Amino acid sequence: MQVPFIDLKRAYARYGQEIEEAVLRVLRSTKYINGPETRELEKELATFMGVNHGIAVSSGTEALYLILKALDLPQKSIAFVPSFTFVSTAEVVLRAGLIPFFVDVEEDYPNLSVEALKEAYELCLKRGYQPGCVIAVSLYGYPARLTELLAFCQERNLILIEDACQAFGSELEDKKVGSFGVAGAVSFYPTKNLSAAGDAGMVFTNDENLALKIRALKEHGQTKPYFYEYHGLNGRMDEVQAAILRVKFKYFNEELTLRERWAKFYEKNLSQLNPKVKLFKHLPNSKPALSLFTIRATQRNELQQYLEKMHIATNVYYRIPLHHQPIFKDKLSLSLSLPNTERLSQEVLSLPFFPYLEEEEVLKVCKAIEEFYANC
Repeated sequence: MQVPFIDLKRAYARYGQEIEEAVLRVLRSTKYINGPETRELEKELATFMGVNHGIAVSSGTEALYLILKALDLPQKSIAFVPSFTFVSTAEVVLRAGLIPFFVDVEEDYPNLSVEALKEAYELCLKRGYQPGCVIAVSLYGYPARLTELLAFCQERNLILIEDACQAFGSELEDKKVGSFGVAGAVSFYPTKNLSAAGDAGMVFTNDENLALKIRALKEHGQTKPYFYEYHGLNGRMDEVQAAILRVKFKYFNEELTLRERWAKFYEKNLSQLNPKVKLFKHLPNSKPALSLFTIRATQRNELQQYLEKMHIATNVYYRIPLHHQPIFKDKLSLSLSLPNTERLSQEVLSLPFFPYLEEEEVLKVCKAIEEFYANC
């Protein structure tokens, strides 16, 4: 029996007919951009998030970039970002003309360390740089310490931006992740909790002026027909993706329940393997909506090879942290040491995880991991 890392065909079998009907409806309407599907999706998801505005865009990356571009922070000011994240978190910082300052994550949690952020902020001031914002990533679906980070930013006149691309549906203190900062970015990439059939994303915010500017920027900076107030870009979501997302959103809570089931199953069966296998803790008053189930494993590479021989697919997110990536090499003078980031990059392993797994598949994964450590 092969265990796939993710199997999108199983979800399609669940509601594929509805998706096909929705896509056909859009095609027959000949309204392919800025139509009713996009408008209704924005309303539905903004209500779900508990915010005033949802702005549909072409990807999670563009969602992050549009937030930074709309904020128009002083050029070469500092954006504090984790190094242990997907490249787009810091990539958009460079695109916006800002400087990424890489900050360490916690020892047993994959998100920004508040203590490390404080140290980075002080070093930034000491070296004469202008702090601008903090981009808090809720990696794998685990909420960042958003309440503490928001307080940190408010005390220092910084802007908190949320990279919630992997965390749509996650909660902290009864608030949705992505609704704490001035704005939050979400990705609907095909592997995410709520997924399109291609690239798509959304910005969430309560700031009306920011929402208006982002809406203009994603339309080439247009504020009225053929009048361009800003230097913008083409960052729209198309109607086909919006229609697909609206169908999938009807099943979203059901799928989150299934994700939670498999996460608990893994946790129950793998907790006995500590310290060879370590699980990430849960923050108090949090409800992660995991997009990936990720363990910390000793002999990670050997374990991954063993699981491959057992026909179990896995992935590593992220093997090379951003402060080791060539595109950021000229920014490393702004980094402190990042020991937790270095360690996690050597330990993390993401296991098969999607709503429509079968219990025998998850059990096979757990047994294979147990067998590996029993024999090594």
